[in-house]
Amino acid sequence: MHQDVCFLRDFYYTTTLGRAAQKAMRDQLRACWPNTKGLAVAGFGFAAPLMRPFLTEAQRLLTLMPAQQGVMHWPAEAANHSVLVQETSWPLASDSLDRLVMLHGLETSERPAAVMQEAARVLKVGAKAVVIVPNRSGLWARRDGTPFALGRPYSLGQVATLLADHGFEVGAHSAALFFPPRDTGAWLRWAMMLEGLGQKLSRYHAGGVLLVEATRIPDAPRPSGLAVPERKPLRILDPVRAGGTRPAWRDGVANDGTGNHQSTPEEATATSASISRP
Repeated sequence: MHQDVCFLRDFYYTTTLGRAAQKAMRDQLRACWPNTKGLAVAGFGFAAPLMRPFLTEAQRLLTLMPAQQGVMHWPAEAANHSVLVQETSWPLASDSLDRLVMLHGLETSERPAAVMQEAARVLKVGAKAVVIVPNRSGLWARRDGTPFALGRPYSLGQVATLLADHGFEVGAHSAALFFPPRDTGAWLRWAMMLEGLGQKLSRYHAGGVLLVEATRIPDAPRPSGLAVPERKPLRILDPVRAGGTRPAWRDGVANDGTGNHQSTPEEATATSASISRP
């Protein structure tokens, strides 16, 4: 279940807590990508609050907002860079992006694997993505009233597995939102100090969100069939032969199609030997 674009807009642009969260995550994203000059950059979900630094650098910049969430004009003071998309079908050519950031697009999707397949399709080989998801062990996923409380929180291992299964090589990871999700002046006055302290003490255990960077790699060929050839595969699941009453898994048993048993050469030899004995 995706969140409504109006709720996301109001949280990030009209609340003090949302603005503090925006700055904390944007600083970490900027540390991953200090320069995007001349690159094609896109955000999926509701990544607009983190993408303003790329407006003057990137050759092309898009914010892809899923239809289940809704879309808004962004940036408000300039030409629109937002596009309404189906979450698993983006209007972009294959191998057309150099950078992709995902925020509030994965944890609320009912088809995260299909979303990652689409992300892999539009990214060039060697291009980079940063996936931002609620941390299962953090406070923000447990606090109602923020965008991180809805959907499926992830552990670092779960994010890494999802990326590795869909054509990505996991690289650096970090976290953000080490300050508690409380929209009160007393806490927010210390928010950035707590954020800096959290970055020094823990890379991801206590953060409210995980930021995982991954590189798009060429699709590796997948073996077909059994990894090790089996000389005597099980035949117990083979269907009964048409018209017969004996199953096909019985070695050395044949049926003539009328229900009458036909002896195999091995059976005939054994029978002859037994008759010839005195």
